[in-house]
Amino acid sequence: MPALPRLVAPTLAALSSLALGACVSTPGPEVKGPGLCKGAGLDWAVGQPADEATMRKLSAQSGAGLVNPIGPGTITTRDLRQDRLRVFIDKDNVITAVRCE
Repeated sequence: MPALPRLVAPTLAALSSLALGACVSTPGPEVKGPGLCKGAGLDWAVGQPADEATMRKLSAQSGAGLVNPIGPGTITTRDLRQDRLRVFIDKDNVITAVRCE
């Protein structure tokens, strides 16, 4: 019977890491665009799902070099970048704000 505990420990460790991984929220894909961010006319995205298609459309319309999805628990910096579009997303994966910053 000593072999059973040797099998149980790695199995529990693997299951624990999978369970913790499921709790981590990834707010969406990071999509790179061509350059400077222009936020005019992006209000249509508020209330929309934060899926890859919406992020790509925001990237194309804003011209941003970086689309940065911000989930409810995401820690952000206060630095300002002219090429970054921040997309704020609630716990239900719905866009609540879109800003060049």
